[in-house]
Amino acid sequence: MPSKINIVSTVAAIALAALFSGTPAFAASVDLTNPAFAQTAGPTSIPIGHSEFCKIHRSECGAFKRVVEVEELTESNWRKLVAVNDRMNREIVPVSDLDLYQVDEYWTYPQGYGDCEDITLAKRRELIAEGFDPSTLLISVVRQPNGEGHAVLMVRTDRGDLVLDNQDGMVRLWTETPYQFLKRQSQANAGQWVDIIDNRVVTVAQR
Repeated sequence: MPSKINIVSTVAAIALAALFSGTPAFAASVDLTNPAFAQTAGPTSIPIGHSEFCKIHRSECGAFKRVVEVEELTESNWRKLVAVNDRMNREIVPVSDLDLYQVDEYWTYPQGYGDCEDITLAKRRELIAEGFDPSTLLISVVRQPNGEGHAVLMVRTDRGDLVLDNQDGMVRLWTETPYQFLKRQSQANAGQWVDIIDNRVVTVAQR
C-alpha cells in the first residue's frame, strides 16, 4: 500500500499541474482583478482575538516596510505550502479556546493544541521562516456553510489567492473552497483588516 507521504506528494503534483495549466508565467505586473484574486472593499473591524494578539506581538502587527504584491508560485514554493499545511494540520490537535483557556476567543501560537486561528498563525510563521514574504500571508475570516465562523491562511501568489485550511488537506484557490470570505489582514499593515468582496454567496449556500 502506498505511504501517506507518497499519496500526499502525488496529489500535490496533480494539483500543481492543474493550477499551472493554461496560466501565464510570473510577470512583474499581475492582473489582480482576475477572479483568482479576492477583491477587497476597504478597512473593516479587527477580530478581537487578533487585536489582543497584537498587544503581545507588536512587532508582527505593524505596517510593512515593503509590500510584495504576489509571491511567485514556483514548484519549490508550492511544495512548501503543501508541506506546511500538512505538517501543521497533523501536529496541532484542534481544541477550542473555551476548552484550552476557558475564554471564547484567544489567539496565540499553539503548543500542540489550538483552534483554527492558532493553527493559521502557526502556518503563517512557518511560511515566513521558509522565505515567504509576510505581506503575502494573510489571515482570513470566513463563514462555513453551517454558518459558523472559521479562520484560514490566504497566500497571495501569481497564480491567485491560495488557501491553507486545517479542515482540508489540499491547498486550493480561494474560489474552490466552500466558504464565504468575510475579511482578511491588510496587505499593507498586518495589524489592520479589510473587507473581502465575495460574490459567490449563492454558490456557497447551495453546497
